[in-house]
Amino acid sequence: MYEEAVMAVSTGAASGVLSYLLQGQADALRSQISAIFRLGGNPQEEAAALQVLDEHAAALARRGITERTVTDTWTELLAAFLDAHPSARADIEELKTTAPTKTVNIGSQHNHGSGAFIGNDHHGDININTRDDR
Repeated sequence: MYEEAVMAVSTGAASGVLSYLLQGQADALRSQISAIFRLGGNPQEEAAALQVLDEHAAALARRGITERTVTDTWTELLAAFLDAHPSARADIEELKTTAPTKTVNIGSQHNHGSGAFIGNDHHGDININTRDDR
């Protein structure tokens, strides 16, 4: 496979890996990475890739690694694998799609009555009792 094509595919896939990790979806990505590296028939290579994935997920969560470092590392890993196993191209290209985003439904809440309602609407009196007022 041409070096330019390998780099284009692996760079796009590495961006997809970063997207999954930034969205906290390392578990969903783990099965894809495992399936890709399993194609090579080398269990140690698969285990090494999964270890890098776990380390990057943890490091990103604690902000101990830059996004650039993650992308560069995965570009290299995937380029080397793709160079050795050109038949894995379609599977690696699937990583280019960004991770599905988590959806959050935001509703509306109206609180009526006395008392403090933190974070939402409040209609009525608010009475704050301090220890001195008891």
